[in-house]
Amino acid sequence: MKADATLDCLGLYCPMPIAKTREKIKDLRIGEVLEIISDDEGIKEDMPAWCKNTGNEFLRIEEREGECRVYVKRLK
Repeated sequence: MKADATLDCLGLYCPMPIAKTREKIKDLRIGEVLEIISDDEGIKEDMPAWCKNTGNEFLRIEEREGECRVYVKRLK
């Protein structure tokens, strides 16, 4: 999936990937996609919940070799 920006959260654990996402997504325009790279297992549940609570769109998670790539579209 093509992203407009990437956020590296490798080595960061809850709640830091969500906190960093909240900061970074403000730099994007509405409709743009942020890719978050994380090795925190909690992101699989935390990011969809965060998107639901903030009105942004959770697009997908791709998992490979111990890393998750999470894609979020800014809607607000």
